Amino acid sequence: MKISYNWLKKYLDFNLSVSETSEILTDIGLEVESIDLYEPIKGGLDGVLVGKVLKCVKHPDADKLQVTKVDVGMSEPLQIVCGAPNVAEGQTVLVATVGSKLFFSDGKELLIKKAKIRGIPSEGMICAEDELGIGESHEGILVLPDTFEVGTKASKLFFTDNDYVFEIGLTPNRSDAMSHYGVARDLAAALTMRKKQDFVAKLPDVFGFKPVIKKNPISIVIEDVEGCPRYAGVFFENITVGESPEWLKCFITSLGMKPINNIVDISNFVMLETGQPLHAFDAKKITGDKIVVRKSQSNEFVTLDEVSRKMNGRELMICNENEEMCMAGIFGGLDSGVTVKTTSIFLESAYFNPVSVRKSAKFHGLKTDSSFRFERGVDPEMIPYALQRAALLISELCPQVKYSPVQDVYPDPMQRVKISCSFNRINTLIGKEIPAEKVISILELLDFEIFNLVENGFETFAPLYRVDVTREADVIEEVLRIYGFNSIEIPETLSYSLMFSDKVNLKKERLKETVSSYLSSNGFYEAMNNSLSKSEYLELFDVIKANELVKILNPLSKDLEIMRQSLLPGLLENVLLNQNYHHADIRLFEFGKEYRSNPLFSNLDVHKKYVEKEVLALVMAGNEKPENWKFSSSKIDFFTLKSNVEKMIQFAGLTKKLTVKQFSSNTFKDGIQYLDSANNVIAFCGILHLKVAKHFDIKQSVYYAEIRWKNFAEMSVKKSIKYNDIVNYQPVRRDLALLLNSQTTYDEVYEIASKTLGKTVQEINIFDVYEGDKLPEGKKSYAVSFILQDSTKTMTEMEITSAMDKLVKAYQTQLQAELR
Repeated sequence: MKISYNWLKKYLDFNLSVSETSEILTDIGLEVESIDLYEPIKGGLDGVLVGKVLKCVKHPDADKLQVTKVDVGMSEPLQIVCGAPNVAEGQTVLVATVGSKLFFSDGKELLIKKAKIRGIPSEGMICAEDELGIGESHEGILVLPDTFEVGTKASKLFFTDNDYVFEIGLTPNRSDAMSHYGVARDLAAALTMRKKQDFVAKLPDVFGFKPVIKKNPISIVIEDVEGCPRYAGVFFENITVGESPEWLKCFITSLGMKPINNIVDISNFVMLETGQPLHAFDAKKITGDKIVVRKSQSNEFVTLDEVSRKMNGRELMICNENEEMCMAGIFGGLDSGVTVKTTSIFLESAYFNPVSVRKSAKFHGLKTDSSFRFERGVDPEMIPYALQRAALLISELCPQVKYSPVQDVYPDPMQRVKISCSFNRINTLIGKEIPAEKVISILELLDFEIFNLVENGFETFAPLYRVDVTREADVIEEVLRIYGFNSIEIPETLSYSLMFSDKVNLKKERLKETVSSYLSSNGFYEAMNNSLSKSEYLELFDVIKANELVKILNPLSKDLEIMRQSLLPGLLENVLLNQNYHHADIRLFEFGKEYRSNPLFSNLDVHKKYVEKEVLALVMAGNEKPENWKFSSSKIDFFTLKSNVEKMIQFAGLTKKLTVKQFSSNTFKDGIQYLDSANNVIAFCGILHLKVAKHFDIKQSVYYAEIRWKNFAEMSVKKSIKYNDIVNYQPVRRDLALLLNSQTTYDEVYEIASKTLGKTVQEINIFDVYEGDKLPEGKKSYAVSFILQDSTKTMTEMEITSAMDKLVKAYQTQLQAELR
């Protein structure tokens, strides 16, 4: 929510600096996230003056240049060489004098200096629109009417007042602060309490609202009173649609909106001022001279953005006698809006049910300034004022306009909420005894009506614009934020205690700390992604099951419509983001939960219907090490990831408890699974299919691993550290080149060697793999090294040979291996 500092001061007379204002707004719950300087014209046209061209002759050495004498109100006229084709004697122009700085519309900057152009001195510059930063035209210099006095500063001709814009992080409950007046109203209450003097926020008066048309020719019928409790409108004729004045365009632009025309800009201005959205219809498009507010009855509706939208029949619509014209509170229709040909309008101001607007806006994926306000709840009592205010502004811009009285249909007026409050409860929750009279003063400053005031409490009616205040606790919060959170002292005698639940699984948490430390010390960064995801991933990942989706009933968007079943999509989005920021070498890990529904159980049995599983996921891509002048870095591959996973398995003491099995799927073209004794998958590593990476526009190989953390942690074994004496006897190395079937895995080779050689073998390592044309079909070659060592003696050549012969025989028998 953007709020202009200059305009805030128009509704509240105060003399705080920008930073002081920011601090107080944040203190009362309107957190200022940023403050931006807004310059309508960069540089403010400093040093630019109105001038009169007294003389204009052709440059003696350049056909396209003119030598001019220009009076800018100084003691002597300035000699300026000008290349504009339209410069002529007698013109009133704008001149940038020596020392001034111009900021062009295209972003260029120019410091004006004395110069010689083709030998002729030049003491300034006669400017075009784009050179002043006030337009885009560069066809020639800007020529002003002769009514402007020579020497006048250009800053007086244009709207150049700089402003500061607060970006307020508005929470969903603070619908009352969705406008400049709403913020000013809150600020006034805070300043009155803190400055000990009266501050009052005021809207401009509308006493000048004097309808000439005696009766609104367009009638209003509300068929859906629940969806639209109140609807009002004013009819205007003799409208001239055109460009807005500079002050209005600057105000709209400074708050992030685009000026359209005077009618639309005024409706937006009033919305930003009061918080009440308005919408203008071309009155000639309202067939039957009747506005009907009802649910949608058509299959499709074309909105202003020329998109045909399929309707679900639950949208609240503004209709004429024959057709639908506008999606109420969200978006106008293509054919009923204001255009340059419009001469009469019907201006609406209404209260639309927040739930109805929110559901329709979410269903159609529409977010507009009006839906932002209607979804949170506008002030129903502001409706007639907003129309009157808009009518007066339109009259200023279109003096010939005529308008009708406000036609207000309000069949069942909304009632304020009645709340009972106790002074004792207020002081208990706040933690400080605040005098009763101060509590009452604060609430009255916030427009709460106090009655039945007794010694121990009172009753109050909350203002209708405070839709979030419905309970005693809400009233207490209002007292506290105006009184000041920082005004509540912490007692010196206050003691703190910290208790640990006996339900905390310390073993699981310690293992998580160990694994996290290992990963972070090996170049991994921790990711934290949203638990919400999108259903389109269903077709891409076979790990996501349609019958196990947990759908969000009222999703914020289509990208956040289901609970995630896998951490993989979120981590791939992280990989893409890093890639786009030119960080191609990626090592990420995430501890998170996956969410699934069990279709075997009914929705009534929530504890069995929904399942949460905590997992640890890793993703790797790019180079193993950063670029270096001395060493070339190799690419991360599957075995880089596998080594990290097996290191964590080693931490948990599960190396001998898990078996390994190869797998492939639609998501992973190859990988391995780590299984427990019951063949449950405890962890897996995989190489992502290229089609999946391509879907995310990832341009490199991606490797992904996942550990089922609960099972992994429960199986883990506490390891004691053992120290062994250094063996003093010489180790020996023997190598074997084995010709094996292509299906044989290294794990099988390793397992046979471990069982056959026993404690004698200290290390087993594969140092070459070959699958070339010179080998028989269906065969591959492994070159494996073995380090043999006896801790009690030096092994003899006969013992070594005997052990290796025994190993070769085991390979031949069990793997049908051949020595190469």
